[in-house]
Amino acid sequence: MQVQVRGRRVRRWIAFGVIAFGALFLVVGLILAGQSVSLLADAKRARGAVVSLEWRTEHSSSFHKNRSSDKRMAYPVVEFTSADGKQRTFRSSVGSNPPSYEAGERVEVLYRADSPQDARINGFASLWLAPLVLGGLGLLAAGIGTAVALVMRRRSQAA
Repeated sequence: MQVQVRGRRVRRWIAFGVIAFGALFLVVGLILAGQSVSLLADAKRARGAVVSLEWRTEHSSSFHKNRSSDKRMAYPVVEFTSADGKQRTFRSSVGSNPPSYEAGERVEVLYRADSPQDARINGFASLWLAPLVLGGLGLLAAGIGTAVALVMRRRSQAA
């Protein structure tokens, strides 16, 4: 009887941990989505151009030393003129392979007047990829944890 009770407690803690993990990721995703919405509402807009692609190697896992799992990602380097007339350059925080942009391609740039160095390309990946991935993972984990907790509760009530 003692082993069964202990196992039930462990499963409850695991379910709680999965729900908490999911809730944390969901909150981070919502915060990032709020930042994107805020940027879209308050941002200055400028025409920019991709001046180059910065290729970086992304390691897919720190646990594996196999270099064949490393991926080269292209990060667009964008140049634009801010409202104060200064020429600005930034590297996008979102990279891809194959590249999403080509050198010379025109893009719309979003930036805050008080911090034009923190500019972003007005595109789906730059604005919504991180919130969707983190929020989606959080929702999935919280949903699974909740479902497991509900099943465990029903089983314990039936017994």
